[in-house]
Amino acid sequence: MIDLISTFIEPLEKSGFSYMITGSVATIAYAQPRLTNDIDLILEISHKQVDLLCSAFPEDRFYLPPSDVIKAECARTQRGHLNIIHLESMLKADVYLCGNDPLHHWALARPVRIQLADLTVSFAPPEYVMLRKMEFFQEGGSEKHLRDIANIIETSGGIIDHSFLHAQINQRSLLAAWERVNVTKPNS
Repeated sequence: MIDLISTFIEPLEKSGFSYMITGSVATIAYAQPRLTNDIDLILEISHKQVDLLCSAFPEDRFYLPPSDVIKAECARTQRGHLNIIHLESMLKADVYLCGNDPLHHWALARPVRIQLADLTVSFAPPEYVMLRKMEFFQEGGSEKHLRDIANIIETSGGIIDHSFLHAQINQRSLLAAWERVNVTKPNS
């Protein structure tokens, strides 16, 4: 996990980007260790910052889509996406652009800053991670998302804003997924 973070997060931190780590790496931070070969990031980036992103990930060390592709993704209001690949290690970052997604904006305003080795990094709040995992479960049916949520509750339940979480579950029509979480046993 440290290699993933130092490879992709250090350049973002040094360049001053607003980002947050989510997905399986956030699950590891809030719940339990597991294997992962990539890192999922939410990135707030404007059309004007594309050159800065390209400078942060130089082409002699990283694969990054061409700047015109990144600019096109920045122009999307929903589901903008790109990959960054470290050429030597082949580690990959799946980068999802903030766009107009209100949950992205809510979470980016409330990062959980965690010190890892010599770097302090921004993680998505646990409520964000749990809500997205419920959405992914509803879209694809993978039980791993429910286990991840149950593990986050078991391990990090004290830092969860349950009022916000339940309001969002209702607003996003995730009650069926939430009920399934409540019968899922961690580590199973």
